[in-house]
Amino acid sequence: MNSETTPSAHRFGRVALVGRPNVGKSTLLNALLGTKLSIVTPKPQTTRHRILGIMTRPDAQIAFIDTPGLHQGGKRALNRQLNRVARQVPDEADVLVHLIDGVRWRDEDEDVWKLVSALQAPCLLAVNKVDKLADKKALLPFAAEITRERGYAAVHFIAARRGDGVPALLDDLVRRLPEGAAEYAEDEFTDRSERFLAAELVREQLMLQLAAELPYAIAVEIERFEDAADITRIGAVIWVERDGQKAIVIGAGGAQLKKIGSAARRAMERVFDRRVFLELWVRVRESWSDDAIALKQFGYSE
Repeated sequence: MNSETTPSAHRFGRVALVGRPNVGKSTLLNALLGTKLSIVTPKPQTTRHRILGIMTRPDAQIAFIDTPGLHQGGKRALNRQLNRVARQVPDEADVLVHLIDGVRWRDEDEDVWKLVSALQAPCLLAVNKVDKLADKKALLPFAAEITRERGYAAVHFIAARRGDGVPALLDDLVRRLPEGAAEYAEDEFTDRSERFLAAELVREQLMLQLAAELPYAIAVEIERFEDAADITRIGAVIWVERDGQKAIVIGAGGAQLKKIGSAARRAMERVFDRRVFLELWVRVRESWSDDAIALKQFGYSE
């Protein structure tokens, strides 16, 4: 009798992370990858693009797809584009993860379920932010109620910010992937360029440091990205919709803009692992978020 065990087949597939805004999809993506790729802020609709993150281990490679949150309301062209991307991405996936925020099920969560339930790919329900629940006993009854009439393949309880439950979710995803060879090099972790990541890191600081609704009227465009032997020089334009917004972003004596730029530069140096020189300018383009030409210029026409 042959005592050798047959090695498991290598698996490859695409996993889409879906859900309404602000449930922690980008935080989960970063936790699954073990590195920062998607920007994360407490504000809804932080993610505006389809973000691909690649996780490689000896037995499998997963191409994770982070999506904008599927949301109701918002009548501008940008909102319509975000929902368009959110609806298109699940079609690409071999497995889906529907992320929800604790023991709350909203109309937008139901909209996501209706979207994924029409697809052939299995969908796992991930109940996030369980570390914030005062009463953990509510988890099992809540999950039973939600899954009673909805055909989720499995339920996972996680705290993506702390990494709780993430390894078990990852192992479950790998088991459900089709067999296949890796499609990306072992050292690749995204299909996005450093230029794109630089713009996102500037926008992250704008989301974190500016109050109320102002960040939603802002786009970031990289005008210059030059690599030298010992430093990367980046020039970025922060686009706003009104002169008053420009004044707020710049701040008294340029203090706010300097603070945003310093924090973004430090984040870039951590992500790119080299020195960065960053210049920022603020310009006005009226109603850019409802302008199809501007959306294309700023990279939202994918």
